[in-house]
Formats: sequence, structure tokens, C-alpha cells
Amino acid sequence: MPFFTGEEGKEILKEHGDILEEEAELLKALAHPVRLIIVKGLMAEEGCNVSEMQQCLNIPQSTLSQHLAKLREANILNSERNGLERNYYVVNKKAMDIINVLQDFKVNK
Repeated sequence: MPFFTGEEGKEILKEHGDILEEEAELLKALAHPVRLIIVKGLMAEEGCNVSEMQQCLNIPQSTLSQHLAKLREANILNSERNGLERNYYVVNKKAMDIINVLQDFKVNK
């Protein structure tokens, strides 16, 4: 029975609606170029502070803070205080997997 013309799609949505909503929110958080580069950079550097990110990205600190807040809300990033600085880290395995797939896709294309 085809997926979209049968009951299978409806059942999957009913049974896994919460998981699908969570996955959609993760994708929304990653779907902005600045947030995507923040996550890629933090994965490469294994953590970084706001000052270094701001210098690298050349965007206002307020803009960077908004993007970091969105990524924290999506449980993609976490931070630790280091004296006066706050270092950010990628903590979401699914987000890391998505970034790795995107990088593999670009390399293999």
C-alpha cells in the first residue's frame, strides 16, 4: 500500500508526532546560514567564546547573541563560564550528524 494514499502516513504522524515536531525544530534552528556556520565552527574548534566568534563572523554582538540564543533554545549548544568569558559548545548529537552529512554531501558532489 502506498505511503501517502494509505493509512501508514497518518499512523506514523499520530504515533511519532512529538518526535517529528522535535526534529522539525532542530532543522529550523540550523536552517539559517549564520547559525549553520556557528555550529560548524564550534564543531571544528570544539568550543569558542563570543568575542572570537564575533571577530571571525564580522557581525554585531547583538546579532550573534540572538543566533546563539536560538541555538541554545533548540538544545544544540551549551555554554560554560570561563572567568569573564562564556565558551560555547555543540552538545546535540543529531545536529552534529546533520552537519556531518551536509559536509559529506558537499565533498562527494
